[in-house]
Amino acid sequence: MESHALATWVLLCALLRPSGTQDTAPEGVLNCCEGDVLFLLDSSGSVSSYEHSRMLTFLSELLLPFSLGEDQVRVGLLQVGTKPRLEFGFDTHRSQSGLQGALKDVKAVRGDTNTVEALRMAKELALTPGAAGGAREGLPRVLVWLTDGVKPGDVMGPMARLREEGVAVLVVSTGHGNYQVLKQVATPPVESNLYFVDIDDMSIITKDLRDAIIEIIRAERITVRDVATDSATLQWRPVLSGLTGYYDIRYSPVPTGGTGVGGSGTSPGTGGFDYQKLSQPADSSSARLTGLKPDTTYSATLTPESNDQAFNTLSITFRTKPDVLSPSVVTVSESGQTSIRVSWGPSQPERVTSYHVEYSALPRGKLHSVTVGGTQDSMLLRDLQPDTTYLVTVSARHASGTEKAMSVKVCTQEVTPALADLQLTTVGSDEVQVEWRSGAGALRGYWLTWEGQRSSVRGPGSAVYLPPDSLSTRLTRLPPAARVCVSPIYRTARGEGLCCTAQFHSNALSYGYK
Repeated sequence: MESHALATWVLLCALLRPSGTQDTAPEGVLNCCEGDVLFLLDSSGSVSSYEHSRMLTFLSELLLPFSLGEDQVRVGLLQVGTKPRLEFGFDTHRSQSGLQGALKDVKAVRGDTNTVEALRMAKELALTPGAAGGAREGLPRVLVWLTDGVKPGDVMGPMARLREEGVAVLVVSTGHGNYQVLKQVATPPVESNLYFVDIDDMSIITKDLRDAIIEIIRAERITVRDVATDSATLQWRPVLSGLTGYYDIRYSPVPTGGTGVGGSGTSPGTGGFDYQKLSQPADSSSARLTGLKPDTTYSATLTPESNDQAFNTLSITFRTKPDVLSPSVVTVSESGQTSIRVSWGPSQPERVTSYHVEYSALPRGKLHSVTVGGTQDSMLLRDLQPDTTYLVTVSARHASGTEKAMSVKVCTQEVTPALADLQLTTVGSDEVQVEWRSGAGALRGYWLTWEGQRSSVRGPGSAVYLPPDSLSTRLTRLPPAARVCVSPIYRTARGEGLCCTAQFHSNALSYGYK
């Protein structure tokens, strides 16, 4: 009898022992994610005590690998019954031991399947960002609904509103009814966000459901910025902040045509190349990777090392920029009649010893040249001819012995002298003789305008173009106090003109010129 009781006790202990899948976290899950996940668990009267316990065991195995905390994953649990109950919110458990213990103590609610009320509570108490105890601003929100599929109620409306507000809805049904309803409430794609499984076989979907959750809440915990030809900055979330430890960083080129295998003196995470290694303190969040080759794909790994907590290794690949020798661009600014500023780049003072600038007027002007230091990236070319095209060549002498040159055509501005003099001589009561003197320059003509004192008399014929050999004209039938302006016209612009007002004692409203 005692032997039989002992055997029964041993068998019971074996059944109650946590499964081996909970001993080790799947690779790549720890420290992978950041988001708020609420589980909506059906524990109404249609769900037996056995089924309820199997669902809780499933949740325990599903959630075990995740790192919990304010900068990690937060989990809440709301049970469905006649009076739905929030078992714990997002800010309750920040460790796996606390979460696992809480899941073991959850008791079924029982009663009707009041899913609609449960969804209202889920929105108000958990899934609204910024609310007390609610989801965090700017982070993914996930609702995982575990149901037996029996009379879920009119859930399509509340679920649709949650999805519209950015909540991802995943559904696990242990029954096989209401497929059309569950299909419509799940966030697409339903292939990865809707599961039908027997209560005794829930473990077969654990990995797939976990992967679906990770896909939604995966955090970009390692990024690369400020990538140059020979350097880049690795940036990460400071997961060791407040802990003792350090960050181990390794980086090397990615081999072409294969992944390679790490061996002696190589890093398994960096493809078999000799790697470079850095160590950064626990309170750091970035490191500058130097000594890189241009136009090369690199793999970098970051491993937070701490005796206080286990973290997985993060990895990222990036490509350095192609080697660009200065000058790769030459630009023109401050263009004037006798001067132009020429600029070039990129600035490479550590690589360029000097720049040599040559310029001459096209087609056969005298060649001018000047040499400046490698730290200079522009110069003002003076004493140029107006309205002339120049060819400018900027050559860089690099410390490596390499020389690179780039040429550009630039144009000085045309000289546009102002009108030298303007005189009006009234002839009668509504005519005026207009005479002017022009300055030097290649004239293309004159632009003559006139208008009355009142804007209402202005009309067609108030402006006229005159040929370059014109130095006078007569305007007739002008309105009182007519204002006459003459401007010289050049090839590229209009020169500064002069204006005079003709004083009449006539009320004539029609006007013209001859």
